[in-house]
Amino acid sequence: MRYPTPLRPGDRIGVTAPSSGVHEHLRDRLQAAIHTVEERGYEVVVGACMDGAGHVSAPAPDRARELTDMLTDPRIRAVVPPWGGQTAIDLLPLIDWEAVRRADPTWMVGYSDLSTLITPLTLLTGVATVHGNNLMDTPYHAPDGLLTWLDIVTMEPGAEFRQTPPNRYRAQGRDDYQTNPKANEFTLDTPGHWTRLDGDGDVAVEGRLIGGCVDTLCNLAGTPYGDIAAFARSSAPEGLIVYVEAAEHDAGTICAHLHGMRLAGFFTGANAVLVGRTRAPGIATLTQHEAVLDALGGLGVPIIADVECGHVPPYLPLVNGARARVVLSGDRAEITQTLA
Repeated sequence: MRYPTPLRPGDRIGVTAPSSGVHEHLRDRLQAAIHTVEERGYEVVVGACMDGAGHVSAPAPDRARELTDMLTDPRIRAVVPPWGGQTAIDLLPLIDWEAVRRADPTWMVGYSDLSTLITPLTLLTGVATVHGNNLMDTPYHAPDGLLTWLDIVTMEPGAEFRQTPPNRYRAQGRDDYQTNPKANEFTLDTPGHWTRLDGDGDVAVEGRLIGGCVDTLCNLAGTPYGDIAAFARSSAPEGLIVYVEAAEHDAGTICAHLHGMRLAGFFTGANAVLVGRTRAPGIATLTQHEAVLDALGGLGVPIIADVECGHVPPYLPLVNGARARVVLSGDRAEITQTLA
């Protein structure tokens, strides 16, 4: 794995929207998020692909070109899109992956539809990426025990860091950024703990992290952009910790997605599976937890659900490519990641 140079005050961070842009009525939130980054001493450069009037910020060639330019510009040390969207998949054949591979590694951050880009970026170039709170979420203070992407991108290669869940989450929607553009405190109103789905017993497992959003990565499984099995063979002889999370699709759809991903080798080499907490609905005869077990229960590895790596705040950033140790025992729940 290759880890980008740690960010220091004065470094430049690029903002572009490879999927959905930011509508005019949410520009105050965008500025609040940029200000949060600037308060850390970074220079923020906003690209041209940011329009929020449609479902994408610009035509695919323009988005691909701007993202490639930012990832290969030696003056830009991290790329942080405002958020995900719907169809970042149209960029994959247009990005100059060889140019990105040759360039000095640059951090890329995000989740949701951005899994469509950050996971292939790690798989195809060997550069670590951060699956975590995106730019529009950045003003929120991380609860005790958790970090933000701003913390992770300052770490040296070889650094080790531990995160523990706060055992509370936000069950009711999101803040209205139009009326409260400077929202920076999570309302964690509901108790919630990590849950082992496949049985009882303590878990202590290690492996290299890879994964992302099921709703989007299901479209990459079995393609060169989502070849987890090849990654396991070449980069993770110690095995993988694969994490998945559902954004919106109901339990029946997620069940089918996970079955297809398993058949395509997405879970090959997995020592454990982490499942993000979700508000995505069940169906009459199937919950989201049951969907996971139906598709993945036969893997014979620990399956830990309700991890803070999904669309439900707060956010527990995971570094694609990092080595990790996951522990779940009684009241103890933690994940330790090593940038090695």
